Amino acid sequence: MITELAVERVEFTCGRCQDRWTLDYDVQRFMDGLGHEWEYFSCDNRSVPSPYAAESAPPCGRCGHRPAGRLVARRPVPLPGMPGAPRSPVPDAGGHRPERHSAPLLSAVAAEPRSADPQAAAP
Repeated sequence: MITELAVERVEFTCGRCQDRWTLDYDVQRFMDGLGHEWEYFSCDNRSVPSPYAAESAPPCGRCGHRPAGRLVARRPVPLPGMPGAPRSPVPDAGGHRPERHSAPLLSAVAAEPRSADPQAAAP
């Protein structure tokens, strides 16, 4: 059973060349039938090992070193059926928002943060 869904922004700092980068990971926590909890990570729509261990972290783009990641931000995703979670019925299974099937996938590379105030960017 899925117990938690979240998007986690992970920062990497290379200990050899000091390069820094961030990636966003989809994280799913899962409770198996024996009561053990597991984490599953995906990045750019691919299953990947944990970014928090050096042996499984992505390599530095400059020198290839693998630094363990550090959590810098996270966004929980509400699970279906949670009390108070808004929901919308799907009126037509095949025709509801068909553009979602051809929409480009979001990159796991973190975008530049935007101002929370939409008026701040206005001239």
